[in-house]
Amino acid sequence: MLKKNKSVFFLLALLVTLSSCGKFARLQKRGTDEQKYEAALKYYKEGDYYHAGLLFEELGPLLKGGTESELAEFYNAYCQFHQGDYTSSQYLFKKFYDTYARSDHAEEAFYMHAFSLFKGSSPYNLDQTSTMTAITSLQDFINFYPESEFRDDCTKYILELRTRLELKAYEKAKLYYKISDFQLQSLKSSVISIDNFSKDFPDSKFNEELAYLKVDAQHKLASSSFAEKQKERYEDVVKFYHSFVDRYPESKYGRDAEKMFTDSQQKLVTLEKFEQERREYLKRIAEQKENKPAKVTTSPRSN
Repeated sequence: MLKKNKSVFFLLALLVTLSSCGKFARLQKRGTDEQKYEAALKYYKEGDYYHAGLLFEELGPLLKGGTESELAEFYNAYCQFHQGDYTSSQYLFKKFYDTYARSDHAEEAFYMHAFSLFKGSSPYNLDQTSTMTAITSLQDFINFYPESEFRDDCTKYILELRTRLELKAYEKAKLYYKISDFQLQSLKSSVISIDNFSKDFPDSKFNEELAYLKVDAQHKLASSSFAEKQKERYEDVVKFYHSFVDRYPESKYGRDAEKMFTDSQQKLVTLEKFEQERREYLKRIAEQKENKPAKVTTSPRSN
């Protein structure tokens, strides 16, 4: 009995759907612009953004000027937004703002353009070009409408997007560090990316860890380098360590960083001793050449 009732319910729902589709198709084919506009508003208020969007999109070019034309384009942009098509909505809201800059809806359209870009921006692990575009648009809105009711929301979204950029930069720095055991260039890139991160995000919670990893990466780079590069690179380890402990004297990474600092100092002493011995050796060689008696050449006896 229950299965039979479910089948009946499904059949009725299907008939209602088919009837609605037929009604909508007849409206699109035979309805006047006024009927389509009224129906589009009804669909919109009922939350049927798909059918409302189809009608508003059709009516946009047909309604020449006037309030109806303006609202058709405005609501069509919202229809795309509510359906999750943020690429279309950001474009349509911007087009509306450019076309109706003096409209009562212009400010909201500008905001929704920026908000659509925010909603459509990429996750932190993908390319962040869209994130940068959204930040710029949100900031442009704040600059243009500093007293807007949407200002606080824009500020919140900008902070969220900056956090996304921060996480992206952090993962990039960590990635160079993770593969650095296999490539000297990755060690160099790790140090550079950590420096860039600290400049771009000076108050980040990741800076302590990355400051330690910078010491570690530089220490690995120094120990893996050719002899002529080691002195300079071990000196950088010492410099990076001092910067680290000055900023994070109670860091949980302090003991490990100190081991690399101590090892670098010992290596610098050894390198200095080797360099001193080399200089003394070269000096002795030079002195020997200067003090060596010149060969005496004699003319062959004449018969």
